[in-house]
Amino acid sequence: MTLNDPLANVLSHILNAERRGARSITTMSANKIIKQALAIIQRAGYLGAAEETVDTKGNYLTVHLLGQINKIGVIKPRYQIKKDAYERYEKRYLPARDFGVIIVSTTQGLMTHTEAKEKGLGGKLLCYCY
Repeated sequence: MTLNDPLANVLSHILNAERRGARSITTMSANKIIKQALAIIQRAGYLGAAEETVDTKGNYLTVHLLGQINKIGVIKPRYQIKKDAYERYEKRYLPARDFGVIIVSTTQGLMTHTEAKEKGLGGKLLCYCY
């Protein structure tokens, strides 16, 4: 069985585990974008440490949950956004101003929407968390 969107699967796994009160999750999806997105969410204070375990079958990613996430998910379709159009998507995906993060894929790598606004960069919207 193949996964159509590994990032969406990991984020829905995290949300389901948060809702049932789990302390950590383990997933087989450990690619570069997922690790970078989880690191950004961790810097924002919504997740604990993410540890990668190397195995012969593939790499496992163990994410420790803090119980801070209200909602997390991917943005489909991945909208292209200009450097001055973040306000529209903040209103759509976040519940309030300065509450939560939207992760944007820019030419300088993955970053939060506030960092992208400060640097004057556009990009593609990947996911949100609050």
